[in-house]
Amino acid sequence: MKFKRQSNQEDSINLTPLIDVVFLLLIFFMVSTTFTKETHLKVDLPEAVGEPGVKQAEPLEILIDAQGNYSVNAKALVNNQGKTLKAALLKIAEGNLDRPLMITADAKTPHQSVITAMDAAGQAGFVHLSMTTRKPSDEP
Repeated sequence: MKFKRQSNQEDSINLTPLIDVVFLLLIFFMVSTTFTKETHLKVDLPEAVGEPGVKQAEPLEILIDAQGNYSVNAKALVNNQGKTLKAALLKIAEGNLDRPLMITADAKTPHQSVITAMDAAGQAGFVHLSMTTRKPSDEP
């Protein structure tokens, strides 16, 4: 009987495709990490420092308390709905939509209440809208 001799060569794995895949993954993660950092925004809100504006016509004033209750020119409204606020603004303005409108809100007023007041004023047609602020205190 004649047997075939086995070769003494070592079997080896070709690592080139594996290295290519590792480099592609490395490049992918480097690029995606860069995009993630660019999407974060840092917001630094400004403080209101300045001189008061020149007085014009008698302004309308929307006052919003800490619970989100509205009053227009010191007259309380029956509810906190935007349509009630809009109706009150139109009634008090008597068609003069060029009058300045000031929104004064408590520091603890819910954000939605302020947005509702701004929306009602915009829907009513007021274009001169301002927010009242106070000077920041020097104490930390």
